[in-house]
Amino acid sequence: MKAATLAEIKKELKHRSEEELLNLCLNLGRFKKENKELLTYLLFEASNEEDYIRSVKSEIDLQFLDINNQNYYWMKKTVRKVLRSTRKHIRYSKKKTTEVELLLYFCQKMLELKPSIKENIVLDNLYERLLISIRKTIAKMEEDLQYDYNLQLDELLD
Repeated sequence: MKAATLAEIKKELKHRSEEELLNLCLNLGRFKKENKELLTYLLFEASNEEDYIRSVKSEIDLQFLDINNQNYYWMKKTVRKVLRSTRKHIRYSKKKTTEVELLLYFCQKMLELKPSIKENIVLDNLYERLLISIRKTIAKMEEDLQYDYNLQLDELLD
């Protein structure tokens, strides 16, 4: 079965009743965990972005506690897993401020890891690429936000 394009889906949804749309959304949530997480964000958490950021940061904290730091191989795998999860939450929000705050927090947690990420080329490169990504995102923001986030970014670089 070939999937329809977003434009086709949008046209079709315009012709559906409210009850049909409700059933379609519930069916979407039934099939994939990510769909359910996105619906949860849109329905309950999108209205209060600060609480959402706080909850994602606490989730990041928990995931960093579980990082296997016996050797760098396992450390790399688990750090990438946490980053995938963080990026998923950023995708739900689609807000630049949320993206910058979560990535800055992620980088801060990476620096706190023992043994140090600076001792491993792969983890250090991952960290550097994240800093570049954060810098690019900050450049697209308003000037007053740019200033605040650049201060936080400079703290990470020290």
